[in-house]
Amino acid sequence: MNISTRDIREAKGRRPIVGITAYDAVMAHYADKSGVDFILVGDSVGTTQLGFETTVPVTLEMMLHHTAAVARAQPRALLVADMPFALARADFDKLMDASCRLMQEAGAEAVKIEGDAALAPHVARLTSAGIPVMGHIGLLPQQFHQLGGYRTYGRTESEKQVLLEDALALEEAGCFAILCEMTDSMFSGTLSSELKVPLIGIGSGPHCDGQILVSNDVLGLGHKPVPSFVKEYVQLGDQVESAFSAYVEEVRNRRFPS
Repeated sequence: MNISTRDIREAKGRRPIVGITAYDAVMAHYADKSGVDFILVGDSVGTTQLGFETTVPVTLEMMLHHTAAVARAQPRALLVADMPFALARADFDKLMDASCRLMQEAGAEAVKIEGDAALAPHVARLTSAGIPVMGHIGLLPQQFHQLGGYRTYGRTESEKQVLLEDALALEEAGCFAILCEMTDSMFSGTLSSELKVPLIGIGSGPHCDGQILVSNDVLGLGHKPVPSFVKEYVQLGDQVESAFSAYVEEVRNRRFPS
């Protein structure tokens, strides 16, 4: 049976929720077989697959392309698609149109939007129109240039208050879950206890209601250092390079094909 947003909400307090990113049908197939609760087609596709330095250049057309590819795997896991940078901050009509396209054209079952309490009115209108929304607070990668880099949030009292207000506003607006990125570990537990909806952590410690990681990081598939909070479960990049090198060596030495 496919997992719904209701299943995600009702898992809070019962069991940890697990998410992973995927950007194509093959990776989605293996992610789904693992038993994850949701697959996020993240705008991290820009940095993991498309060669961008940040997620900011990722467009709606790119997200439609990769979301549709994941949807073709027909996962039982809930399929969530990221809203690109420009559209997350556009007027409501553009945001609504993009959300509808991600769901109708690409097959997403929910959208994730980065933003604070100021975004809550738009989220409320989306959820009222029947579009499930996952919020995203704490570190917001789409605001990399404004932030001037990545750091942990929620270490000062003022930041804690802002994060709590953001989370409660997004919950009130109808988010079925909220992703919390690079937030102080102990404060993430406080946030989780204050919310009725699940708090999904990435780099936010063990006290959230669930966790998500970028698939490339989990697999050790990349040429850049991974964040300190990541656990690499396999060094797939080394294995891929080794396989390619063996292929090149055998062809050049006329051992393949035999």
